[in-house]
Amino acid sequence: MIRRLHKLWPLAVLMLVLAGCSSNPASHPINRESGIWDRYFVGPLSDVLDWFAKVFWGQYGLSILAVTLIVRFLILPLTLKQYKSSKAMQALQPEMKKLKEKYKDDPKKQQEETMKLFQTHGVNPLAGCFPLIVQMPVLIALYNSIMRNPNISGHDFLWLKLGEPDHFYILPALAAFTTFLQQKVMMATNTNNQMPQMNFLLFVLPVLIFVMSMNFASALPLYWVYTNLFTVVQTYLIYRPSKK
Repeated sequence: MIRRLHKLWPLAVLMLVLAGCSSNPASHPINRESGIWDRYFVGPLSDVLDWFAKVFWGQYGLSILAVTLIVRFLILPLTLKQYKSSKAMQALQPEMKKLKEKYKDDPKKQQEETMKLFQTHGVNPLAGCFPLIVQMPVLIALYNSIMRNPNISGHDFLWLKLGEPDHFYILPALAAFTTFLQQKVMMATNTNNQMPQMNFLLFVLPVLIFVMSMNFASALPLYWVYTNLFTVVQTYLIYRPSKK
């Protein structure tokens, strides 16, 4: 069950993105007096975006890149913890398979022996899910700080007007391609049998990202491109030694 949750996390991210987009956060200005979320998460991240924009000569496109990198490096220890948990679970798969076969007619005994196996090897089957749960609020706050920052919409970056969709469709194509590349790399580093859902998402998710990028302010798909490229490099560097 835990392994299935690991494999289905892109679907959860997709649902999160769709939910966030449907609420149209850009229409709600940041109000630091409205609660903890805006005061301690969205507001400070928005201030950091403004500060980096001043450092980079008013280029909010570079500011989004800088803040995205900082946030992703800050949550990198959680990603590594999730990776280690996944590898530990993978190492126990042969033993778990034997237990499943041995106690196939006794599900209760099978569960008891599986828990004993986890305890013997010091493996927590839920440890891999916890870092992902912790990361989600941080990434949602970053998403909100980009979409609700009142200064970003009035600036240009390269050929883009950050407050408007890319009418040349170059950025949506980049967002879709990098999403496909991210999914492909993650599937390639997974040595286990792929679930049909993963193959489904490999093609459907880029199409959805392309369609959404056509309709949303360029700041958001630009953030998606940065995040996808970071994830591709991160996944390659983390998983490549294990393949050797």
